[in-house]
Amino acid sequence: MATPDAVYDAVRDILADAPVHQRKSFELRLERWWPDLHDAVTALYPDPDHVALRLVSVAAHGFVARPADLHRLDERRLLRPDWFQRPDMFGYACYVDRYGGTLAGVGDRLDHLTDLGVTYLHLMPLLTPRPGDNDGGYAVMDYRTVRSDLGTNDDLSDLCSKLRERGISPVIDLVLNHVAREHEWAVEARAGDAARRDYFLLYPDRTTPDAYERTLPEVFPDFAPGSFTLDPDLNEWVWTTFNEWQWDLNWANPAVLVEFADIVMHLANLGVEVLRLDAIAFLWKRLGTNCQNQPEVHAITQALRATARLAAPAVLFKAEAIVGPRELLPYLGAGRHTGRVSDIAYHNSLMVQVWSMLATGRTDLAVHALSSLPPTPPSGTWVTYVRCHDDIGWAIDDADAAAVGVSGFGHRSFLADWYSGEFDGSWAEGLVFQHNRETGDRRISGAAAALAGLRTDRDHALARLFLAHAIIAVWGGMPVVWSGDEIGHLGDPDWASEDGHSGDNRWVHRPRVTDADRARRLEPGTDAGRVFDGLAHIARIRADLPMLHAEAPVEVLTDAPDGLLAVVRRHPSGTLVGLFNVTTRPLPFPRYRFDDYAVFEPREVLSQHDPTTDADGMVWVPPYAAWWVVESL
Repeated sequence: MATPDAVYDAVRDILADAPVHQRKSFELRLERWWPDLHDAVTALYPDPDHVALRLVSVAAHGFVARPADLHRLDERRLLRPDWFQRPDMFGYACYVDRYGGTLAGVGDRLDHLTDLGVTYLHLMPLLTPRPGDNDGGYAVMDYRTVRSDLGTNDDLSDLCSKLRERGISPVIDLVLNHVAREHEWAVEARAGDAARRDYFLLYPDRTTPDAYERTLPEVFPDFAPGSFTLDPDLNEWVWTTFNEWQWDLNWANPAVLVEFADIVMHLANLGVEVLRLDAIAFLWKRLGTNCQNQPEVHAITQALRATARLAAPAVLFKAEAIVGPRELLPYLGAGRHTGRVSDIAYHNSLMVQVWSMLATGRTDLAVHALSSLPPTPPSGTWVTYVRCHDDIGWAIDDADAAAVGVSGFGHRSFLADWYSGEFDGSWAEGLVFQHNRETGDRRISGAAAALAGLRTDRDHALARLFLAHAIIAVWGGMPVVWSGDEIGHLGDPDWASEDGHSGDNRWVHRPRVTDADRARRLEPGTDAGRVFDGLAHIARIRADLPMLHAEAPVEVLTDAPDGLLAVVRRHPSGTLVGLFNVTTRPLPFPRYRFDDYAVFEPREVLSQHDPTTDADGMVWVPPYAAWWVVESL
């Protein structure tokens, strides 16, 4: 392996025009992160020295081109590496056109987000997609330009600057697994360019695809069955996991890694602070497996992360790995990859368990599943959420279900029935998405308010919404609110009437949030105002509680009565006990348990009251109540 000094000499000319202090900074970063970079590419490719040097060259060019204010941001973040783990982090996710029309329009509507307490803004896919149906922007045709109807690269850079001024970190998607069929790489591959052909997975007949298909699940069985498409121009089979016009990339080719490292530099230098690595679980293909969560996925992430740290250490990676709970933790770093891969990952399991608890009024399954998850590594944290842009897939582990005496298949079926409103007594108004007739799998679309029953059971629904958001906000991660949920939007009743949307009912929970919608939260007594004020209150209280820093582990209490989720967050500054009643009846919690956690004078901070104890030494948590209990000051 080459030494950092030798590698620095190889890129010295690239850095020649940078100020002396910046050259020294790059040299120090190379000394720190070169071993991580080399280790990653060694696990992937037969010529690691060559590949690693190409990546350092990409980083050096990005470093030289980085604007001065972003260099300063890098220094600030290096001095405060836990910035994204602090309790004042509170997120929001939206489509640019459905929130503000354009990038400039989002910049004109930031007061709404600031009032909510937002410090992290995920702007859904905004890079140039293929024309027509494009999977909500996830079929990218050009990673280096912004969708023309949203603005320009300069508009994105300007918005990122405005967000930084308000203390809001901008987040965008980087789709890693595939590109649109119209992307220049795919166009050149169809034209016969041998180098570009090797960017993709192409097969002359069905022999190899059929061998892979034996173990591959279908992602979209309704409208994209199978994982391979016969391309009419090539007369070859192309690997297309998600749609026939989304071509999977060949990450076994190091040129693909180098291309994406350069794309990372481009986006970082526009001011993007977090890159959501979309479909990351699918990157590496291995015969005889489901081609998800392969070990090489983590080596790829480590290589990209180390490259980004050389040029733009303020930039974080977020893993979009919607996988089973046992497979999730490696995306935050485990074993040799600890502290070297993504900084943030989605806690999909928590979302599923929250909705499961609300539907059943039981907590035994959630307690078993969530308490068995290992703690996150110190350098990482979760994104926690009640809803996101996607459907809800009922990722209930069969073993977890069996441990509490229920059938995994049966419980998943019940949840699909409940949240589609098909179960007798359900208050939910969701829609079934992608019913797989062979497996019985049914996922659910719907806005949070619709799933909580705001139209059918208003008073309880408001309590359920507050309860659900209080759970995700107290957990060990960064809570993110999906656009429209902060004002109790019930979804778009006309979702199917827009071009390209009629076959995808996920658009029901991707409504346009208009100025009139936002204004309703200022009207006294409205549902929009009550939901908004409740979530803003959660964000405000959370920001002042150091025990909600991500470094404080989450302990799920296993001896609370069924129906009462109890968690503890211990921190040198003190302890927080979270109590969440998911039933419609009061539930007891022993008063002495607060003493066990050194909360001798308990104060519930969300409602600012002191819990009272009855003659039997119990405190009673009201129906659908969410309590954050700390030591009274």
